[in-house]
Amino acid sequence: MARVVVVGGGYAGLASSVRLAKLGHDVTLLERSPTLGGALGRVEADGFAWDAGPTWTTLPAVVRDLFRKSGRPVERELDLVPLDVVREHRFADGTRVTVPATRAAQVAAFDELGPGLGRRWVDHVASYTDTWETLRREYLEVPWEAAAPSRPLAALLGSRETLHRRLRKVFRDERLALVAGHPAVAEGHDLRNVPAWAGVTAYVEQRFGAWTVEGGMARLADALADRLGTRGVTVRTGTTARDLVVREGRVVAVDLGGDQVDADVVVVAVDPRLLPTLARHVERTMPAIPPVVAHLGLEGEAPHLPHEVVLHGDPLLVVRTGGRAPDGASAWTVHGRGRLAEDMLRALARQGLDVRAGVVTRVDRSPRDLVDAWNGSPLGVLWQGRATVRQRLGPTTPVAGVFAAGAHATPGAGLPYVGLSAALVAQAVGPA
Repeated sequence: MARVVVVGGGYAGLASSVRLAKLGHDVTLLERSPTLGGALGRVEADGFAWDAGPTWTTLPAVVRDLFRKSGRPVERELDLVPLDVVREHRFADGTRVTVPATRAAQVAAFDELGPGLGRRWVDHVASYTDTWETLRREYLEVPWEAAAPSRPLAALLGSRETLHRRLRKVFRDERLALVAGHPAVAEGHDLRNVPAWAGVTAYVEQRFGAWTVEGGMARLADALADRLGTRGVTVRTGTTARDLVVREGRVVAVDLGGDQVDADVVVVAVDPRLLPTLARHVERTMPAIPPVVAHLGLEGEAPHLPHEVVLHGDPLLVVRTGGRAPDGASAWTVHGRGRLAEDMLRALARQGLDVRAGVVTRVDRSPRDLVDAWNGSPLGVLWQGRATVRQRLGPTTPVAGVFAAGAHATPGAGLPYVGLSAALVAQAVGPA
């Protein structure tokens, strides 16, 4: 049995803790905030509630595996609900496309933009089949070493093709390129710096669909927090990890600033830049900046929208409608990126969604607010070219006994990647 200290109580920290505890280790979880969940938490005001971060996920098998490997099946605690529509895209020329979660439906949807566009779209998605299989087998489901990837993985990660170049080559219609590039743009990346293989997100969404949790994604964090008690994890909230204590090249404790927690293994589920011992190993990376966020409580009849609507332009606006509201009201969340020289609701009104008169509650959160609240960016590492994937840490690190999980240790910031990173750490540490 190893003494394991997990730094960070967001989704990665929760998932790592319950997995390692189930493997028989003595686990202590340290979280700076007074509550657990991080970006997987909720925001509440005046009877309204919104998911603080993600409102849906792909790869539901990752969630199912997490619950099965840490105790009871997820179906006994949460209702995972498939979404018929991944998102709707609205373009500057007034056209729009609703992206369903299945291949056949996507053909029909994109054909409404223009004859033959449905086939062009699904052919693009299908081009990522081999990419997905290589990533899954060699990178996402097994611990890997940046210095010694397999030959197929090395060829993939070493490709010079950017996502910007691929989309411009494949799509003559700018709207399809906007749809394909949106997941990366929404996470704050410049497509000219994103490797083409990162566009595999479109394939994952089509093949595995989009899923949410009945009652909000924050319930996933609640269920995992409850499981900490079931698995005997010691939880210390309001506790800031200052650094790692290393002797003879191996971690022996976590420094709390005047106190320390002894450890045989440390899992860093926060930005490694926050710990001086690891910071020098990631000094060439930068965090992806979160968007500007406005949580809205709306009274009266709001426009009927799908779960997520993307309004392309500058600024780029994303509307999410899945919040909890009192009877006769609605809860929306709006994300903004780009030139936000005016209030987001005014920008929203200019794009045809004017809800200003119905706003009864509003909670605004700047990128700085989000970073301060969650002790780092929930979007992980900014893409700065193909080398970025090797400049991250995770699941192993150069310090013996130290492992990394979370958005900063993965090629993407979504819940599937973060959940898989916790599974990789559990594999690398192994059973007691």
